[in-house]
Amino acid sequence: MAGRIGTVSRAIGRVLGRILAYLLLWLGLTCLIAALGIRHYWGPITFDQLRTNLFSVQTDGGGGAIVWKGILGVGVLPVVVTLAVAGIIAWRRRVVRRRMADGAPRPPRSWRWPRNILATLSVLALGIGGTSAFASTVGIRDYLRAANSPYTLDDYYAAPTVTSDAGKRNLVVIYLESGEQTLADDQLFEKDAFQGLEEATSEAEGWQSIPDYRQYDGGGWTMAGIVSTQCGVPLKGGSGSSSIADSAEKDENAAYLGGLTCMGDVLKEHGYKNVFLGGANGDFAAKSKFLGGHGYDEQKDLHDWRAAGEPEENFRSDWGLSDQRLMAHAKDEIDQLHAEAQHTGQPFNLSMLTLDTHEPVHVFDYCSVDTQSEVTSVYACSMNQVADYVQYMKQKGYLEDTAVVIMGDHLKHMSAGDAFHEELDDHPNRTIFNRIWVPEADRKKGALRSGADQLNMYPTMLEAAGLELKDHEAGLGVSAFTEKIPEGSAQSLSPEDYRLLLEARSQEFYDRAWQGAGRN
Repeated sequence: MAGRIGTVSRAIGRVLGRILAYLLLWLGLTCLIAALGIRHYWGPITFDQLRTNLFSVQTDGGGGAIVWKGILGVGVLPVVVTLAVAGIIAWRRRVVRRRMADGAPRPPRSWRWPRNILATLSVLALGIGGTSAFASTVGIRDYLRAANSPYTLDDYYAAPTVTSDAGKRNLVVIYLESGEQTLADDQLFEKDAFQGLEEATSEAEGWQSIPDYRQYDGGGWTMAGIVSTQCGVPLKGGSGSSSIADSAEKDENAAYLGGLTCMGDVLKEHGYKNVFLGGANGDFAAKSKFLGGHGYDEQKDLHDWRAAGEPEENFRSDWGLSDQRLMAHAKDEIDQLHAEAQHTGQPFNLSMLTLDTHEPVHVFDYCSVDTQSEVTSVYACSMNQVADYVQYMKQKGYLEDTAVVIMGDHLKHMSAGDAFHEELDDHPNRTIFNRIWVPEADRKKGALRSGADQLNMYPTMLEAAGLELKDHEAGLGVSAFTEKIPEGSAQSLSPEDYRLLLEARSQEFYDRAWQGAGRN
């Protein structure tokens, strides 16, 4: 009896061991392929970036073929390889059994143990190596460490308080996809990719800029750039179902950071009409949900341009409408908005986001490549389209009553598949391109505060629009129009303490923000 139990136990142990080995093989392959794919297309990312994008990718105008490659690489390939390995091993066992049934001797045990040990070690190495690579790629260690941070955003967040809107004016905001100031260095990149836009927004004509405008740690992707500049906080998920990945994407009535007061909310409260134009799919990363939940009256994206009859040659298959055509539509839009504002006396906010400079590089017919790297030429072509739009506003007289903010949404991505690693990997001062226009009659004298990051752009844009803010604060930011930093604000912290604050999970703060439990 005892012998029979022992035999059954060993058989069960072997089966469970094989199942565990196959699961570990699958897990290691999945994590390794995911890590390699993320590093190739995006470089190292934050865990919050993974969370907020995991369920919001789009095959049309939201990454295109990358989505299908991800499904095949992460979802299908590890399963196929694991099943193939299991099938080969089962087939070999069956062959051995048949030979033994035909009278062949049992294979000697002397070589079975080394083989089994080698196979076990290989599977363990793959499992540990794959999961470690994935954890490193998505910043899981930093995410877990931040849970023990002594800092919380609750202690430093300042709800925007408008003390006067008597000077409110129209506002145009142009986000430049991956608009990094560093690419203006013609010694590193063959030519100044921003030259056309720099000439159209020169200091001599009254344009200003934030010197050394910086990206906060974790702000290197589009939605993080938009949320930080319009809400004044880092983009992070809440706990459980309060994150965008778990809630807002599944529930059409759920709000995207509905508990925060962002730029569109403030402007809407003060009579603005808010409009957003983008060439990509608005559903990607739930951008349309964010905008719709924060005061934007109209949004136009890839689907609207197709419905309007744009020829297919004006689209890139992975992301969407060309910057040339986006700016053409933006001209029509500002004509209409400006005429309405003059008639009604109510101002407008027209915000837009370019996409030509999103890698992988795509060269539209209107762009002439005159550099060894196509990326540099594409940047120059995109900036020239924006420069043409600025000149259009100037010619139409719109700059007389309209503030303009032009800025990169984040620094250029440095993934394994992107250009300029050699030039940028060890660059000591990577900054974001920005230009700010305030009509001359209301222009604040003096330079804008140097070294401000994306979080400070929120109050800066509100003040550019002519609103006056208590202590020049909104969110974690302080307007770049002032050198005076309020005591006790996030911006008064030392660089190290400020970094720790932004890294902090601040779960209670973000839970309220995602659950929409009253606006801060």
